[in-house]
Amino acid sequence: MASSLFTTRITQDNPSGMTLSGTNTYVIAAPGADTAVIVDPGYATGATAHADAVSKVLGDRTVETILITHHHLDHTGALPTFIERFDAPVRAVDEQWCRNAPPLIGGEVLTGGGTRIRVVATPGHTSDSVSFFLPEDHAPPHPGGTVLTGDTILGEGTTMLDYPDGTLHDYLKSLDTLAGLEGAGRQVAILPAHGPTLASVARTAEEYRTHRLERVDQVRELIRDLPPILTPVDWESVVVRDVSMRLYPNLPDVVRGPAMKTLAATLDYLLASPKD
Repeated sequence: MASSLFTTRITQDNPSGMTLSGTNTYVIAAPGADTAVIVDPGYATGATAHADAVSKVLGDRTVETILITHHHLDHTGALPTFIERFDAPVRAVDEQWCRNAPPLIGGEVLTGGGTRIRVVATPGHTSDSVSFFLPEDHAPPHPGGTVLTGDTILGEGTTMLDYPDGTLHDYLKSLDTLAGLEGAGRQVAILPAHGPTLASVARTAEEYRTHRLERVDQVRELIRDLPPILTPVDWESVVVRDVSMRLYPNLPDVVRGPAMKTLAATLDYLLASPKD
């Protein structure tokens, strides 16, 4: 269950096409710390069993705070259960998810679980997406720190953009922000909200950026002969569905909607920055 020196990953039993093997809840606690921080409680279904699993990891530690990477229900649905169980303040970018604590602000440095946690604003998947950088942590054999990326970067595959709340413009900037955590020989490991640990945030962010821009080029060609598309793009429109069927002809129905939202975000990006 340990995913790095300072974190333990507890994967909820909610596997699906969207959550991969399930939602990863993290307990942050430096060795010897008598307090801990919880990141992303998980989904409402199975919340009690998941809280039990987290309690076993915590042992006698007191929960200082619960942090939320973004508002999607596979991350926040279990929050009422966790509040009742651990009686801890809750912090998120969106004030409506906070409890007895102020909203998170990009760039602020928190202390909890015996370590420093830097808040990194990473909008794009959603407008309220945030990552948490632990510079003193490491995931062997990489000693440069770890970053909990929520759904901004996944352990497998690529993420969706929840357009119109999330945008490709913001997402590309967030990938650059995450890549910038590495430098001067530092290699920062990724602790994602779904899937396994990845070795390098800079390398993975560049792979994600390349993939997204390749999709932009593909979509540009697919819409070249279509009538003008208006903004804001209606992700549920016939045009978006037709283009998605051409772009992803074999996609399972369960992820067709998220793919259409991501496609709409790509169209919005294209229309804002056209290229002949």
